[in-house]
Amino acid sequence: MKFTALLSLVLTLSVLSACAGSQSDEQMAAQRVVQPSAPVLKQSALSTANPAVPMQPVSLDQADAANTASQAADRKIIRNANLTLEVPSPSEVQPKIVSIAESHQGFVVTSEATQRNAEDKTKPEMTVNLVVRVPASQFNAVMEGIRAVGTRRLQEKVTGQDVTEEFMDLEARIKNQKALELQFIEIMKRAGKVDDALSVQRELAEVRTQIEKLEGRRRFLENQASLSTINVSLQPPTQIVNATGFWYSVRTAFSDGVEVATEIILFLIRAILALAPILVLVVLPLALLAKLGIRIVRRRRSSLAPAAAGSE
Repeated sequence: MKFTALLSLVLTLSVLSACAGSQSDEQMAAQRVVQPSAPVLKQSALSTANPAVPMQPVSLDQADAANTASQAADRKIIRNANLTLEVPSPSEVQPKIVSIAESHQGFVVTSEATQRNAEDKTKPEMTVNLVVRVPASQFNAVMEGIRAVGTRRLQEKVTGQDVTEEFMDLEARIKNQKALELQFIEIMKRAGKVDDALSVQRELAEVRTQIEKLEGRRRFLENQASLSTINVSLQPPTQIVNATGFWYSVRTAFSDGVEVATEIILFLIRAILALAPILVLVVLPLALLAKLGIRIVRRRRSSLAPAAAGSE
């Protein structure tokens, strides 16, 4: 009876811990706002340890700026960028992008080169797409280096997502789940029956599964925040074609006529190739049978003609 009451109490605490996760998030944020910055604490400690050292006056604006800087340094921000550049030769610029990423402790995730289809003349001849991941602290430096290799910037988009609150909430929930896990372990040690031990084991397995999910999400956010992703697309200069004028219309009409003639010839070739098996397997045997039948009929007629003449 006591064991059942203890188990129900732990389950109630587990439900309350989930509700307290969001409250702990707000408390941690409030503590971070109230907590003074590191330089101020260091200065006060030195002044206490050595009274002879004069204390430098710090204005309220400087204290607020230091506090804001310390809070910004602790935030988890996921930064991504999409950049499309026009370069003389994408295949030659591609190694430069790789070198820029590696020189800033980054790496290239994927690199893909696409050749233009001969029928589609509206797209560039060759494009190179790269996915680069660099440390968040080197994001601006890498972006400047990549911009410098292009002759013209066609498109650029930088996005940022602040996941600090979610990260703090995950840490609080993981802490609560681990405390709940320890409680279940203690209850399992006191279980005297097999059924009680199995029930506690099931609850413990659910708690551990929840801990693994929360830790996996936390690792994902930490990885995304520590490494920024840059999608780079390299394109050659686009050729400008004069689409107006009499001669352009003549060339267009002539090319259209050539394409129509080509399509007609290909259609006839395909029709002949499609009908050839029918001619060989169906029409030719029927023609041979018809010819053979005609010969048999003629022979019978020629054999019956002398007999008819003799009877007369």
